[in-house]
Amino acid sequence: MSALSRQPDSPLVVADWQPQLVQTLEEFHLAAWSERADRRARFAASLSQFLGAQRDTEVCSFFGRYILDLDSFCHQLERGLPGPILRRRIDGIDGVTSMLRYRHSVRGRRASRFRYYIWNDADALLRADRPLFGQLVDAMAGVAAEAEYVSDDLLLIQRSIFVGSADLHEYFEDERGQFRSWWQDEFGEPFWSVVTGIEAPRFETCEIDDLDR
Repeated sequence: MSALSRQPDSPLVVADWQPQLVQTLEEFHLAAWSERADRRARFAASLSQFLGAQRDTEVCSFFGRYILDLDSFCHQLERGLPGPILRRRIDGIDGVTSMLRYRHSVRGRRASRFRYYIWNDADALLRADRPLFGQLVDAMAGVAAEAEYVSDDLLLIQRSIFVGSADLHEYFEDERGQFRSWWQDEFGEPFWSVVTGIEAPRFETCEIDDLDR
């Protein structure tokens, strides 16, 4: 990929790598990582701005340093995505999966065709509560697959971008993690595998520092 910035400490970001990432997001969710907080922040801000400028597109940003449990995740989800009452649970008609399925419409405006979730500092929850992180990743990837391959509603492509430290890359390498496999519950075969017929969620990883080279 081309350079994020020819001068690593410059506040200016050269916007020529974003279209390549958008091509990746056509098929995959993304785990983007760097050990430098400033590069992570610039990456997330630049990608958010680029995506938000596209037609028929919604961008929902999560500030992950404040997400350490289910309540704080729901707090940010309900402020970033207009929808019904959100209970502090993942499943159910008023839980996280239901909110992720919700499609807000405005009279006189065409419905969005793309929705991107950009979860900054996602590794904060990964370190605080690894199982909960996996369940939320599972829900986000599962709802996206359901909307794309199962739902009869007007197509809404949903993609999630997780931004954080090398902990995200380590999680990506773990075949038991939800970047590589559906959440396994007590009922046997993973729920999203049954619903969508897809064997595993589709993720790619990206080292943000490589964009500077």
